[in-house]
Amino acid sequence: MTEDPQRDPQRDPQRDAQALLDEALIRRVVDGFYARVRQDALLGPVFRGAIPDARWPHHLATIADFWSGILLRSGRYNGRPLPKHLALGAIGDAHFARWLALFRVTVDEVCPPDLAALFMDRAGRIADSFRLGLRIHRGEAPAPLPPLPPG
Repeated sequence: MTEDPQRDPQRDPQRDAQALLDEALIRRVVDGFYARVRQDALLGPVFRGAIPDARWPHHLATIADFWSGILLRSGRYNGRPLPKHLALGAIGDAHFARWLALFRVTVDEVCPPDLAALFMDRAGRIADSFRLGLRIHRGEAPAPLPPLPPG
């Protein structure tokens, strides 16, 4: 008789999900997410204005390196993303809310639930960090951060 792996008391679903986290999964998330972003009515114009079409392959590789560094501790990304976002000008909470909403759709589609939750945890922290950086840069009170509007 074969045992059901779902009922195995030694099975750790979180460890199983972590085993699926690799460079290929990160790249599927990044590519899927930015395909949505580029078509989005709010975010698309911001990204199209900042990244020429010819630079998208390089940008996607850089962002994959960024997420690899965060989730796999690969050490491949050593940039400073906040200054690039400060240069974008008029981005605000509505942009971050939409960014998170599109990111959630992507990770829910691409990842098992435990990994989707991990990606979203980190994405939320990144969004809050950027929001704080933008508020400080603009001379606004840095805290408390207001809740993001629905994306």
